[in-house]
Amino acid sequence: MAAGSRGISSRREERVVEAVLGVGDEMIALLGELVACDTTAREPGDPARDEERLQRLLAARLQAIGAETDVWEPEPTGAGTRFLPAGLDFKGRPQLAAVLRGSGGGRSLLLNGHIDAVDAGDRADWLSDPFELRERNGVLYGRGVADMKGGLTGIMIALEALHRVGVRLAGDVLFCANTDEESSGAGGVMCVRRGVAADAGIVAEPTGFDAWVCCHGTVSPVITIEGRAGHAEMPQPDWRRGGAVNAIEKLSLVLAGVQTLREEWRLRPDHQHPLLRPGDIVPTLVSGGTWVVTYPSRCDLTCNITYLPGHVDAEGTGREVEADVMRHLNAAVAGDPWFAEHPLVFRWTDDIVPAEMPADHPIVQTTLECARVVGREGRPAGLDSWHDAATFTRAGTPTFSFGPEGIATAHAANERTSVRGILDFSAAIALAAMRWCGVGHGH
Repeated sequence: MAAGSRGISSRREERVVEAVLGVGDEMIALLGELVACDTTAREPGDPARDEERLQRLLAARLQAIGAETDVWEPEPTGAGTRFLPAGLDFKGRPQLAAVLRGSGGGRSLLLNGHIDAVDAGDRADWLSDPFELRERNGVLYGRGVADMKGGLTGIMIALEALHRVGVRLAGDVLFCANTDEESSGAGGVMCVRRGVAADAGIVAEPTGFDAWVCCHGTVSPVITIEGRAGHAEMPQPDWRRGGAVNAIEKLSLVLAGVQTLREEWRLRPDHQHPLLRPGDIVPTLVSGGTWVVTYPSRCDLTCNITYLPGHVDAEGTGREVEADVMRHLNAAVAGDPWFAEHPLVFRWTDDIVPAEMPADHPIVQTTLECARVVGREGRPAGLDSWHDAATFTRAGTPTFSFGPEGIATAHAANERTSVRGILDFSAAIALAAMRWCGVGHGH
């Protein structure tokens, strides 16, 4: 074994690690098949792409090692809910859940990944076709190789290695691949509704072998500022006498309020967390005006607001954060008489709810120990964004993210990860499954 393999507890573990590390070419071939599937994250109304092809490909490999597979298209979201956007249709975008039955008596383990990847952007920025996997000096390039088709590939290679060596686990392993993590989190919600659950779970995000045990949540208001239309090249009387009011100019008061709230949150005790940054409010979209010679009668400001797991209320929502934002911004414009008669209007869209699990949970510690066995040092950490682990954790399966490197180039041109990183991750997952689920008897 390699020098980094200290901590191997049995010849059986050693054989499993060898089985994983010896299939580099097979791993690259599988990842190439996944990258070739265009599973670009949807915009509303987008047709299905290659989601079903990818899921059927994974399901076939799982069936070949004895898994029971379930590939299904969830019902549309209809009018939507606070947690699901309206109008999502899963036609051609199935979810996948599979179970490798254990021999009995062991703990169950969920291994999850999302199949959607962000848009490839301008192809001219890429060194090669983003949907064609390229390997250069041990580095793998392609859209989704890090976030997170590399992680999905690593899980599959781990399960196949266990099967090839003849290891049957005592506990069940659940493999779950879902859509829509990048856009709304709807895929994970649909998997939970289908009954996907286990004693613990791991999501194969590109964590660089750290354990992301917590994440931020997100709420996104559209804040409407009312103005009054008028001719931009004509003198205007005071608004109380019917004069025009420029909604875009009024936006400055709201933006000033946003800035003071951001500064307040950076210092407020309830916004401090040992593994996450304070919550933040970032203006991201502005829309206003209809004609170059007309005072704009309306301006819409959209903000991205992140919040901590400690701000989730008793009902499992971020409403307390929303109320805080509304109080602060209404106070920021209160000195302007126009707003007294024309108050801000807040429209809140989806609530992407955060979660956290204990950093000292046995599955976290077991997985980090297994990473060390293959020479990878990781630590408990947090994600200053959101991941599907939060959905499974809130539903009763304590879940964290753990995977190979690559987050630095996720969502960027020339997204990349390494051959050795995926193989080491795969070996760590195989060992973690053995130690968490226990090893049973019989193939």
